[in-house]
Amino acid sequence: MTKTEDTALSQGQDIAVRPAEAADESSWRRLWAGYTEFYGADVPEAVTAHTWRRILDPSSPVFARVAVLDGVLSGFSVSVLHEGTWTVAPACYLEDLFVAPESRGRGVGAALIRDLIDSARREGWARLYWHTQTHNATARALYDKFCAADDYVRYRLFLG
Repeated sequence: MTKTEDTALSQGQDIAVRPAEAADESSWRRLWAGYTEFYGADVPEAVTAHTWRRILDPSSPVFARVAVLDGVLSGFSVSVLHEGTWTVAPACYLEDLFVAPESRGRGVGAALIRDLIDSARREGWARLYWHTQTHNATARALYDKFCAADDYVRYRLFLG
């Protein structure tokens, strides 16, 4: 999937999922602030601005899809498409997924995941994967509808 291609909208109730566009920046930033607050993260403005630039850059492997519910940007997914060593086809890492609190329970998160699954099948990606905190029961209930969690443990080494 290219960032600039005009893909068919994923529909579910009054939900449309589409690529992020430059005009979405203020709405995306509002949601991004809610996302980082949820995780207790302090993401510097320079990083947020850089992330947004990468989302819009067609040569970047980072891309975002946004969900519009009743005419309001209500959720987003930010993913990274990358090469792997166990497959020929690329893999997609769903790094960030967030739905505005007032829009939860209306299928927005599911629509965003279904959209990525549809893209994966259409584009021939080898896999789509993501992770969440073990205690995030709400997210895990949604994710369990798509696939079972595996038994991998994540290690992170911060170098900056």
